[in-house]
Amino acid sequence: MKAMLVSLLLLGAAPRESTPALPPDALAAPPRVDESPTAWSCTIDTLRSGKECVFEADLKVGAPNAQQDAANIQLLKDASRALCGEAIRVARDGQSDANLTAVCERNYARVVGQCGLEGVSPVVDAKGRFAPGARACYRALSSVLQEVQLMAAVASPCCECAARSGCPGTGERCYADVSHQQSSPAALACLDTRCHDACSMMLPPSASIPRAAPAPAAGHAPQKAAGRAGSASL
Repeated sequence: MKAMLVSLLLLGAAPRESTPALPPDALAAPPRVDESPTAWSCTIDTLRSGKECVFEADLKVGAPNAQQDAANIQLLKDASRALCGEAIRVARDGQSDANLTAVCERNYARVVGQCGLEGVSPVVDAKGRFAPGARACYRALSSVLQEVQLMAAVASPCCECAARSGCPGTGERCYADVSHQQSSPAALACLDTRCHDACSMMLPPSASIPRAAPAPAAGHAPQKAAGRAGSASL
């Protein structure tokens, strides 16, 4: 019995013939790890498109580092012109708007300071995935780009016409006011009169726009004043 047990142990320990390697694409082949970003990973592409994503970068967090902090901010600053310009062209079917691009870049610059992460890690990893600690940064930048896309889609042609026509409330204020339907009565009246075609989607009905009363013609006193003057002369 003891001899049989030893034989079984030795048999179990005997080396087996190696199995021939299978082609990598064979159905029975061992799974291969794909370390490229998934379709759900937060990257510059998802920031550009506004898609939902997850923060799956694999980065080690270290001590705060001023140089890494500055490098993180500079990396995303360098992307601002391309991201702003593309967001506007997508919303305007390929047309650009230099004034709105400048507005976007100023708003982008105001929030990109959140992207340094105090230098505890790169803001994106080697595969372009945003670090988990960059959630606030990513969302702030995404909000800027989504807002400028709204402005480009509904306000850009109107505000370009307003600037050419000398209407009040032009520049950055025009984009914000028109896209959120907050233009002043004077601006609305001007846009309706001089830029109706470009602004028609965002204008209320013409009859509901307050109009300034016409100024009296020179040399003609108001009727009530004339009546008083006449009575005094009698």
